[in-house]
Amino acid sequence: MKRTLPYFFFLAVALLGLISARAEKVTLRVGYFPNITHAQGVIGSQTTREKQGWFEQRLGPDVTIQWFAFNAGPSAMEAIFAGSIDLTYVGPSPALNAYIRSQGDEIRILSGAALGGAALVVPGDGRITQSNQFKGLRLATPQLGNTQDVAARAWLKKEGFRITLVGGDVLVVPTANPEQLSLFQQGKMDAVWTVEPWVSRLEIEAKGRVFLEQTDAVTTVLVASVKFLQTQPALAEKFKVAHNELTLWLNVHPEEAREQVRTALSAEFKREVSKALVESAWKRMKFSDQVTQKQFEELVADAQSVGFLRNSIPLDRLFSAKP
Repeated sequence: MKRTLPYFFFLAVALLGLISARAEKVTLRVGYFPNITHAQGVIGSQTTREKQGWFEQRLGPDVTIQWFAFNAGPSAMEAIFAGSIDLTYVGPSPALNAYIRSQGDEIRILSGAALGGAALVVPGDGRITQSNQFKGLRLATPQLGNTQDVAARAWLKKEGFRITLVGGDVLVVPTANPEQLSLFQQGKMDAVWTVEPWVSRLEIEAKGRVFLEQTDAVTTVLVASVKFLQTQPALAEKFKVAHNELTLWLNVHPEEAREQVRTALSAEFKREVSKALVESAWKRMKFSDQVTQKQFEELVADAQSVGFLRNSIPLDRLFSAKP
C-alpha cells in the first residue's frame, strides 16, 4: 500500500498541472478594417490565417487570436461595448466617441498606428477646382461620426458652409466604402472623403482627383477595452509590444510589407489588388506607434464644431496605462 501512494500522488499532481495549463489558454479577439491604414491589423490577420502569426509568435502558444473585420469605427466600438472583441484598430473619432459615451470607463488607447492616408476626392474632369464649388453637392463619408465624416464636416464648416446631420449647404452622406466607389463612378456622388486603399481606387478606377489630403492627421490607433486591461494586463502589454515591433517592421521593410498587405486585401476583397494600387496608397501613409493627447484634443474641437462630442470629458484617462 505504501508503494502505491507516491504513484497516485504524482499522478494527481500531474493531472492538476495539465488542468491548470489548459485553463490558462486564452482567446484574444481583435478588430481591424480591411484598409491599408490598418496595415498592422491586416498583416496580423493574414499571418494568422497562414499559421505564421506575427502576434502569435510573440504572445506564446497559449494565446489564440481571432480577427474581426469592420467597415468603420462606430461598429467596432459597439463590439467593444458588447464584449465581442478585446482590442481593435480604429480611427480616433470613434475611439473618442466611445470614451466620452462611457464616461471614460470602457476605452483606452494603447498605441498609435497610422497617420495620413485620408483624402477628399472629386471628379477628375476639372469641374471642381475651388472649395466654394461644393455648395449643393453630395459628399460621401464612410460612416456617420467616423474619423473622415467628422473631418469632412469640420472642413466644410471652416470653408463657410452650413452643415447639418441631414442637409445644409453640402449634403454629407455616410456611405460604406464599396458603395462610395460605385456611386462616384455613376455620378451619384459628387465627392468622397475616405481612406486608403479607397482613395487610390477612386483615382485609378473612377478617374477621380485628390482635392485635399490629410497628410499628418491621426488615421488609426490601437485601443483596448478596460475590461480586457483589468483581466489580462500582461497580455495587453505583450500585444502592444508586438504591435510596436510590427509598426517598426513596416517602415524598415516597405516592399515586403506592401506585398503582405496586398495579399491580405486580395483575400479580403476576393479579387486581385494590384501592386500599383498598394504603392499609390502607401505613398500617403506614415506608420507610427506615437500618438498624443494634444492630437486628440484637437479632434475634440473639430467634432464639437460640427455638433458631435458636445458632452466631452477630460482625456487624461484615455491615455492612462491603468484601467
